[in-house]
Amino acid sequence: MMSEQLHQAKQPVSAVLAGPYGHPFHPIMVTVPIGAWVSSLVFDIASHLVEDPSVLTAGSVWLIAIGVIGAVLAAMLGLLDLFAIPTGTRAFRTGLIHMSLNLVVTAAYAVNFGWRHAGYGQSGAVAGGPLTLSVVSLCLLGVSGFLGGKLAYRYGVRVAEETVQAEGFTAAGTIAHES
Repeated sequence: MMSEQLHQAKQPVSAVLAGPYGHPFHPIMVTVPIGAWVSSLVFDIASHLVEDPSVLTAGSVWLIAIGVIGAVLAAMLGLLDLFAIPTGTRAFRTGLIHMSLNLVVTAAYAVNFGWRHAGYGQSGAVAGGPLTLSVVSLCLLGVSGFLGGKLAYRYGVRVAEETVQAEGFTAAGTIAHES
């Protein structure tokens, strides 16, 4: 039963939508919101260090928007990966917590975008409220990323099975034998 559940969690629900076996799309797509949101925080901080922060504050707003759009796309792909995990397992519970945190973070960044967009075009560094919201959101994203790593690296969700992985550790031209 356990090996059947483990095998199920490694297979895509739809290879076309979620990525083929051993190559899930979700981990690739999450780099968009993570990169955009980290960059937006760098712009936020830098806006307090330069003489004319207007370009940085405007850039930060649009980086947040790019991150929200990327997060929505990543969430759709992640949901497909979650469907591959058998319910009632530790991996499934971890996936639900990971998903919930990501939804909270995405909602927080959407609020942050609206907050900043309302004052778009005003000169000055990023205000303390939106900056604090970005820091808190990014911290939550870090916790969620830790859980995503646990899903992949500890539980092996959507990662190739160990026998397939072993092929990478055989000498070129030889065939891996199961023990």
